[in-house]
Amino acid sequence: MKTSKMKASKMKVWNEFKEFALKGSAIDLAVGIIVGAAFGKIVTSLVNDIIMPVLGIILGSINLRELKLLIRPAVGNAAELSLYYGSFFQNIIDFLTVAFSIFLFIKLINAFRRKKETAAEKPVELTVPPVPSKEELLLTEIRDLLKQKQI
Repeated sequence: MKTSKMKASKMKVWNEFKEFALKGSAIDLAVGIIVGAAFGKIVTSLVNDIIMPVLGIILGSINLRELKLLIRPAVGNAAELSLYYGSFFQNIIDFLTVAFSIFLFIKLINAFRRKKETAAEKPVELTVPPVPSKEELLLTEIRDLLKQKQI
């Protein structure tokens, strides 16, 4: 009896997982993660291969990645102990580049969304002719009677 309940429970969990995995939002999330990872590689390459060398040239032909604060020099078999603040600085620039790119992308999406919402919110203008006043109706009637007498 316990095994049949366990099998039913496993099937329920499996069915819930299939429903979740096949939803559009889960697939969209997976695509977003894959594209985000690829975008991260592009930004990292931009920072490592273009921005940092140019920044190094501007600062006096130094490799910023190699900047470090030596805490203890290498002695015998013990390796040196250093704080690599240049690499940390490079990672901060990498992060800021990704964050700024995402900010611009979200801003672009929101602009399109606002434009779509304002287009949807515009009321449909119906052109209804104004109702003529009593005087206009009487004058129109008189005109029509005069036209009939001329014929």
